[in-house]
Amino acid sequence: MPFVSMESVSKCYDDQESRLGVTVLRQVSGGIEEGEFVALMGPSGSGKSTLLTILGAMNTPSSGRLLVDDIDVYGLPDERRADFRAQYLGFVFQQHHLMPYLNAVENAMLPLAPLRMGSLEKRQRAFAALERVGLGAKSLRLPNQLSGGEQGRLAIARAIVNDPPLLLADEPTGTLDTATGDDIMHLFLELNRKGQTIFMVTHNPANAEMAHRIMRIRDGALEN
Repeated sequence: MPFVSMESVSKCYDDQESRLGVTVLRQVSGGIEEGEFVALMGPSGSGKSTLLTILGAMNTPSSGRLLVDDIDVYGLPDERRADFRAQYLGFVFQQHHLMPYLNAVENAMLPLAPLRMGSLEKRQRAFAALERVGLGAKSLRLPNQLSGGEQGRLAIARAIVNDPPLLLADEPTGTLDTATGDDIMHLFLELNRKGQTIFMVTHNPANAEMAHRIMRIRDGALEN
């Protein structure tokens, strides 16, 4: 069984003006193997972001099931689903959402805040994550003292600080120039070579080609 399995996942939102339902995802089924790097491509409005939020345990599907490591994610109570996110998922967004008043190691520590762990251990784990992305020497710098590529690396360090089995990335190079974006993509490849499972939404064909496999979505349905 795949590490991530989507079983006939659909999502419909209510349109208050027309009083009709708007279907965003239509019977999406597919899987992601452990250690795989999968890119999702599709035109604007095709359902990419909705699918990503469902994979991120943040958006309950209207029907269907999401299984991760044989866990029925939306069958969990809300509190346990929050624990699932903390244990299983790391997120990298197009906008890095770094805290400007925290230095690099403090930003990387943020996902560890709810965990029962001493502050020294949290700092050590955050520093180790910074080392993995090549920022160990800049751990005390504020985000505005880092380049755009370094801020991207810091966002990745924050996403991997709790060693999540699944890394979800939403247009991770969308705001970066080509050279800096290439640097971030090679970091993703390095993480993947070391066993990290990655699911990435992208509009960039060159980025998608670096993945093991490309999923394509159109009008809410995966294309074969």
